[in-house]
Amino acid sequence: MSKTYQVVGIGNAVVDVLTQSDDAFLDKMGIQKGVMQLVEQSRGALLYDAMGERTLAAGGSVANTVAGIGNLGLKTGFIGRVHDDELGQFYARETEDDGTAFINPPVAGGELPTSRSMIFVSPDGERSMNTYLGISAEVGPEDVDDAVVGDTEFLFLEGYLYDKPKGKEAFEKAAKTCQAAGGQAGIALSDPFCVDRHRADFRRLVNTLDFVIGNEHEWSSLYETDLSAALEQAAAECGTIVCTRSGGDVVIVRGDEEVIVPVTPVTPVDATGAGDQFAAGFLYGLATGASLDVAGKMGVIAAREVIGHFGARPETDLGALFREGGVL
Repeated sequence: MSKTYQVVGIGNAVVDVLTQSDDAFLDKMGIQKGVMQLVEQSRGALLYDAMGERTLAAGGSVANTVAGIGNLGLKTGFIGRVHDDELGQFYARETEDDGTAFINPPVAGGELPTSRSMIFVSPDGERSMNTYLGISAEVGPEDVDDAVVGDTEFLFLEGYLYDKPKGKEAFEKAAKTCQAAGGQAGIALSDPFCVDRHRADFRRLVNTLDFVIGNEHEWSSLYETDLSAALEQAAAECGTIVCTRSGGDVVIVRGDEEVIVPVTPVTPVDATGAGDQFAAGFLYGLATGASLDVAGKMGVIAAREVIGHFGARPETDLGALFREGGVL
């Protein structure tokens, strides 16, 4: 019996708020150029109010991945937490308009505001990001609808949410429910520092999952060893493992099968979202029954598309690019 969803993601629901600014403004506001910084609520409100003409875009790592998969025509859903404020309503509406079901309605009441990343774009193209995590980091087991995660072929989790106990609970509940209903569950490791903080818990979770996607730094951090040894240990303990290497060849291992997917290095216009869209292409491949080699190539093509322009979501028909690349 087919599932309602082919891919459901659980992750941070962050509104990207972009504006043009010069170096003098950055200096005046104490913004570090070209860097992503986490900010507190008061600082976030100050920067948001100081922005000139704003452009809004729905963001968040796994949300970007799910949007890329939706671009390819699969039925997708996203579980995230937004406040019932202007930005939260925008996020929910934008997600639905992009063809992905926004599973949980915006939260009314006195909780934290909707998460936002204030992005100041300099004349030279540098993006200075100031992110207030807000309500999106509060995802917990109560946000996980068993009927939804049990009705998807693939469940994709965002490692950043593992920073809080309620996030861990949500992930463990969701993964077990998905797998018990015959689906596959996996995670993006997201960040080596996040892995450092929760290594033992990550190791326990990873050992129960069907697929894990990470970059070379995240895998080395997870196993506290060099990349080769880390991947060897991961392959023995996990399901399908994927290692991206910042423009280097991608390594994919499933049991005794190992695939190396070549990557042609290019100079990115904006590297934001490269990992997110690699995951989109790769998961599309898995969901449509492609071989590991073809799924990896789909990931590489999707990543190449997104680094060719500003923004973390595809602007081109990925299916057309896959056909052009001979993988569809």
